[in-house]
Amino acid sequence: MLALRARAVARSALKPRLLSSTAIRCSDPEHVPKPPPPIDDSTSALDYKRTVRTRPPPLPAMDLPRSRTAEEAVTNILYNTPPPSLQPFKKHVLNCLVQNEPGVLSRVSGILAGRGFNIDSLVVCRTEIRDLSRMSVVLRGQDGVVEQARRQLEDLVPVWAVLDYTNTNCIQRELLLAKISVLGPEYLEDQYAGGPTHEPRRQSQAPDVHTHDASKLEREVKLAHNFERAAHPEQETPAPTPLTPSELLHLKSDNLQAISVLSNQFGARIVDVSEHSVIVELSAKTSRIEAYLSLLKPFGLLESARTGLMVMPRTPLRNPEDSDDVAAEDQVVDASLLPPG
Repeated sequence: MLALRARAVARSALKPRLLSSTAIRCSDPEHVPKPPPPIDDSTSALDYKRTVRTRPPPLPAMDLPRSRTAEEAVTNILYNTPPPSLQPFKKHVLNCLVQNEPGVLSRVSGILAGRGFNIDSLVVCRTEIRDLSRMSVVLRGQDGVVEQARRQLEDLVPVWAVLDYTNTNCIQRELLLAKISVLGPEYLEDQYAGGPTHEPRRQSQAPDVHTHDASKLEREVKLAHNFERAAHPEQETPAPTPLTPSELLHLKSDNLQAISVLSNQFGARIVDVSEHSVIVELSAKTSRIEAYLSLLKPFGLLESARTGLMVMPRTPLRNPEDSDDVAAEDQVVDASLLPPG
């Protein structure tokens, strides 16, 4: 009985505390986290599709080597496999206008992955309307299969429209950030081992006891390794000689000047200069960036980061002189006014 009374007293003592703490939490709504308000700057994608609904053109003809068998037709129905085609694989650029909401990117990439496409690059960012985002997707595939995937993407609810800019006259740009060594490729491996600071190998001032023991152990291990290899040592690249402070200063100055001249020729600029490396920035076409990277590799490329391809179609210019020529050609000329002959 005493134990039961003690338990009842403990429960009665705990109940007010729980009620009081709950009341305090509920009575202070300012500390309750609230989600950010939704952005509603545009209409829905479904309303847009209902307004500008147009009949899509027929799919491009697929060069099929042969007709499908019954088994292949059933497999296509079950797994949605594209038909075999003789069309060449080429680069396609898809520009998608989508609603800015969670899960759109995963749905778009899931449809492309389901059709067997490997996305080369993908760039997503907001547009001038905060509720809409633009995706630039670069992939390689056949015209017919890419067109089927494009129409399937347009059927998604949060997708407004998907345009294929493959055969369109566009401006294509890609951003490159590259970290280049100013010491040369001979010291690249030492800079990799140096960590984020990329500290190169320096000339040792006074060897201590630990360094002597370590070098002695390395010599013994190498001797045993060569003995096991039947006295045929492996051909290893010789280690670069340690640099003195003056040699290091001259090497940095020469390489930095060469990198600066090369960057000016490509329209790039140096955005960061550190003790042993520099970072350059270049915004250009993909082919120009690849050419720039191939010329930077002899200096020693430590790191590189590239964004995806961003595309915007060119605006055609209308020449008034051309319209006058066309109008003059359409006019009927009187043969009596022409010169003889």
